[in-house]
Amino acid sequence: MRTHCSNKTAAFTFKVSTLVLCMLATGHSLAAETATEYVRVIGQAASINEALKEQRKSDSISSVVHADAIAKLPDDNAAEALQRIPGVSTERDQGEGRFVTVRGLGTDLNAVTINGTLVPAPEASRRGVALDVLPAELVQSLTVIKTLTPDMDANSLGGTIQVESLSAFDHDGLFYTAAVEGGYDEKHEEYSPKVSGAVSQKFSLGSGTDNFGVAAALSWQERTFGSDNVETGGKWENGLLEETEMRQYDIERERLGAGLNFDFRPNKNSEYYLRTLYSRFQDNETRQAAGVEFSDPLAINTPGSAEVVRELKEREETQEIKSFVLGGKNRFDQWTLEAQLGYSEASEKNPGGIAGAGFVGEFDDLQYSSTRIPVVKGAASFYDPSRYELDEVEWEKSTAKDKEKNAKFDLSRDYLLNDYASVFKFGAKVSQRTKTNDTEIWKVEDLDTSPAHFGSNGHYELAQFGPTLSSGPIHNQLAQLNLNDWRDAEESVISDYKTSEDIHAAYVMNTIDFDRLRVIAGLRYEDTDFETQGYRILYGESTSVSTQNDYDHWLPSLHLKYQLSSDAILRAAWTNTVVRPNFEQSRPGIYIDGDEAEFGNPNLKALEASNFDLGVEKYFGDASVISMNAFYKDIDHFIYNANVAGTGDWTDFDEAMTFKNGSSAKIYGVELGYSQKWHNFIFGLNSTFSRAKANIEGMVDGELMTRTINFPSQSKVVGNAMIGWENDRVGLRLAANYKSRYLNEISGIDEPEKDLYTDDQVFVDLSGHVNFNKNIQLFFNAQNLTDEVYYNYNGNRHYNAQYEEYGPSYKVGLKFTHF
Repeated sequence: MRTHCSNKTAAFTFKVSTLVLCMLATGHSLAAETATEYVRVIGQAASINEALKEQRKSDSISSVVHADAIAKLPDDNAAEALQRIPGVSTERDQGEGRFVTVRGLGTDLNAVTINGTLVPAPEASRRGVALDVLPAELVQSLTVIKTLTPDMDANSLGGTIQVESLSAFDHDGLFYTAAVEGGYDEKHEEYSPKVSGAVSQKFSLGSGTDNFGVAAALSWQERTFGSDNVETGGKWENGLLEETEMRQYDIERERLGAGLNFDFRPNKNSEYYLRTLYSRFQDNETRQAAGVEFSDPLAINTPGSAEVVRELKEREETQEIKSFVLGGKNRFDQWTLEAQLGYSEASEKNPGGIAGAGFVGEFDDLQYSSTRIPVVKGAASFYDPSRYELDEVEWEKSTAKDKEKNAKFDLSRDYLLNDYASVFKFGAKVSQRTKTNDTEIWKVEDLDTSPAHFGSNGHYELAQFGPTLSSGPIHNQLAQLNLNDWRDAEESVISDYKTSEDIHAAYVMNTIDFDRLRVIAGLRYEDTDFETQGYRILYGESTSVSTQNDYDHWLPSLHLKYQLSSDAILRAAWTNTVVRPNFEQSRPGIYIDGDEAEFGNPNLKALEASNFDLGVEKYFGDASVISMNAFYKDIDHFIYNANVAGTGDWTDFDEAMTFKNGSSAKIYGVELGYSQKWHNFIFGLNSTFSRAKANIEGMVDGELMTRTINFPSQSKVVGNAMIGWENDRVGLRLAANYKSRYLNEISGIDEPEKDLYTDDQVFVDLSGHVNFNKNIQLFFNAQNLTDEVYYNYNGNRHYNAQYEEYGPSYKVGLKFTHF
């Protein structure tokens, strides 16, 4: 078994060092202003420099990640690149950065756009987009906007992530690049290939010169990896364990990304573009599990009897994102007209796979030796295939689709107001979104139960796992059956739904420059028409159900940007935003079985937030800045999961799980950022410190009870540290990413000790490159050098809800570039 360092100690050290270094950064900045730099800005510094230029020009409080001169982001995918900027961290899946949190707020509270159009979510239940579906080679820049102006969709609380893909006008002439790399996963001792490339060129059409540009990018990667897991789901009773499950994951993951972009600039007053993007993310996952349910709750190192289920899950899952954006800009004297049409489609498909094949056995003398990693060991019979009999095979296929169509225009006019330069701007947008999910479940019994279903022992590293199940014999038996005879009618409809969400928006805003002060004031209006259809299952009988929920919002805002000096900026903003319920929360399905019920809530109110921001930025030299941003968010109608048994229609129920609106929540915090280039060294530090409280209500023994909780998915501390060194030949970067624990799931109103928390994490990554000449580069990356794990617990950190480890991974590659 592996041993792991204390995350608590590492977290404390990270917090203290970050604060101290950010305080000292002011001194470094003054010294830097008195020195003259002669080192050419290349590689890491070039990327940071371009990002800071965009951040500096922005009218909003924002952070940027920019591809460097050879069109390469500093990380392998968009999610991992974003985690290096202030206030941003990632939720990792199987060790890879996937979902992005902003200012400690979860993925579903943020929005993602590609080339100006909203990206729908492939997953059936979420609004949040997994950004690992976007290979780094397709991206020119990533921007996180934290204070939204009225001409932007108001659908984010933490921030809006803007993805801009490669354009031919990003380079002076012909540009092309190609790379090949190999990855190595230490846990599975497997190698994984990747190839990628991009090309762009400008052409002369008609009487113009270099006025038409074409850019294309392609990326393909195949990765073999996995993880070891043990989870109890919080099944503890007074320190005694009720059940646990050991899981071994083996995954083959394939990514394919392609983009083709066209730009036409016939004259200095007109420009038109077509942006296209395709991304496919395919997982072939095999999960071996050994689940143990003790006859009586069991103490540590104490033998006891239990029922054991050895289970196989095998499925293929494919996620696709398609995006098409057609737009243009024209200037007529003092007027500027911009228009855009966008279409995006996301899907997640499982063509059919084993959702669970369980073999059951009864055993004595089973025990566990740790409450944090409660793996089970037993006598030889526990590992004997002949002691298990097949109980049931569950077969599942599903399709989820999310389509977004939108059209918008923006019209602005430059004018003078009492000799002050001003811009008046107004516009409108119509978007139509449709989300559907269709799941089919078959449950087959009375199959052959021979030990022939078992193969070799598992390669599980947390304990002795025992024999694993083979899918071949199960597939052979299912092929001889008529699956329609085994369809589970209830399970096949309860998760099905179709949701339509139409948003009509209009805004007006005015920008005026008073010498050093820029003021942006405006008002946005959004009207939402929501309709959802699904199924209600009452005691075995299913009926269709549909619900409408229409609402609107008036959203004023005020932005101030004051130039303290040529290199220092003071910013302030008051904004109002709205985040709509995700699709799991608003689904109409209701499932009732006896005195237990589970259902969505399509009548949920949208989360409304009034946001206040104040920040200052000081720029000095190449790739150098120090910044501080304070923020406060006053939130109404935040959404949480709740047990409403004992209230209203659920008075006679023991359990009725759904989603409710909370009354109010408040989030406040500060972001500290520091970046500096000093000779050949690059330093970067940033931390976000925040606090969040919310009130929830529920019935306990017929009485209304109120409890104060942390805001769900809100990390109190998020931080990044980076040190790099480079010259014309060699570059190195060591980066660390920290996220403190957060509330993952709320238990009963009177059971705070059973709330589910995700523990803090520290990831350390190393990357570097060697330039053989100006065209050829050797690069390498090492991720998760500290062998960090994912850990959930209920109330007490010592008692497991879920533990998972992935191990480090390594990559090395060769890149050829012409520009």
